Amino acid sequence: MSEFFDHITPEHADFIARQPVFFVATAAPDARINLSPKGMDTFRVLEAGKACAYLDFGGSGNETHAHLGADGRITIMFCAFDQPALIYRIYGRGHAVLPQDGGWDWLAAQFTIERGVRQIFVIDVESTQTSCGWAVPKMALVEERQTLRKYYVNDDAAERLAKYQQRNRSIDGLPITPPARLPYN
Repeated sequence: MSEFFDHITPEHADFIARQPVFFVATAAPDARINLSPKGMDTFRVLEAGKACAYLDFGGSGNETHAHLGADGRITIMFCAFDQPALIYRIYGRGHAVLPQDGGWDWLAAQFTIERGVRQIFVIDVESTQTSCGWAVPKMALVEERQTLRKYYVNDDAAERLAKYQQRNRSIDGLPITPPARLPYN
């Protein structure tokens, strides 16, 4: 049976902290639905469970940024791949905070900022939901991939990211605001 809450409870925050992967879904009118897996230690619960945030690295696209700018709706999903089975969703409204924005310094202090970071997404929690997860398989984490970190080790990768981030349209043609500066040295 599913149960709804109006915030992220301390017990659910503990569950979130133990999960090595989460999924982000966004949509905008007349655009594709975007669903992205996220890993690494990039998710934080803020403001007594009424807000949360995750660190976003440059990668294949920036649809979440475009969708949040157009519509604002976002769903985050965590799945327990161990015991006990559980699926936990966070429903809310989100926005991107870029390195040039007010509030960046406080948010960035909640994370370890590494090469490749382009923005932090902040979600105002409207509701959360638990569900059983009984059909989700049990799996074990072998290790985190280091591919992204290795990609951003050298300076030319940072320069390529900066040029890539200057694109100001999503794959559906929605506007994106690129970072004006990189948030790391």
